[in-house]
Amino acid sequence: MRRIARVILSLGWALAAPAPQGAYAGAQAYEPLAASVQAALQKSVSDRATPFLAFSTEVEARRWLTAMSRRLASRIPDRRQREEFLVTVHYEAKRAGLDPQLVLGLIQVESNFRKYAVSRAGARGFMQVMPFWVKLIGDREQNLFHLRINLRYGCVILRHYLDIERGDLYRALGRYNGSLGKPEYPTMVVRAWQRNWHYTTRTATDTRERAS
Repeated sequence: MRRIARVILSLGWALAAPAPQGAYAGAQAYEPLAASVQAALQKSVSDRATPFLAFSTEVEARRWLTAMSRRLASRIPDRRQREEFLVTVHYEAKRAGLDPQLVLGLIQVESNFRKYAVSRAGARGFMQVMPFWVKLIGDREQNLFHLRINLRYGCVILRHYLDIERGDLYRALGRYNGSLGKPEYPTMVVRAWQRNWHYTTRTATDTRERAS
């Protein structure tokens, strides 16, 4: 069984530098949930395990963190805060069955990495989560501007929409942004994901081939 490397960093409040342009924040629409779905989502937002990077080796984990950190440096200048942010994104995305790079693309489009972003509809934080979700599936005391809480809700909500849409990413993204049926937002997220955050894990075979 392959060992899972855990790169654990202490969590803090990631303060993103103000972004000049580009956020395309929307708003998830409230929809009544079946009791079973509501219970499953409540369970999904309740875990409090320490976030970590899950790769087959610690070298791979550090390589991913270094690559993503370099790309994010202009938006979150402080290295420690930047790495805390990335470890949390990776953990919450993987926990929800999402590609962490996709989540980074979504955050870029939704808030441009502004922690305290608020949309005209009232969506909050990095992943622009609507406050009704806290009342619906969480604890009313939870703060959607808190790094991990925001990322946890955002990833769980996107997973929920993917399940509703049977894996159709474009429709799920449209639901996430409150713009279902309009192509602009999903296209922007996928473009940001592919252009700015695409990452391919290098294997030992790749490394040997480059050296030969």
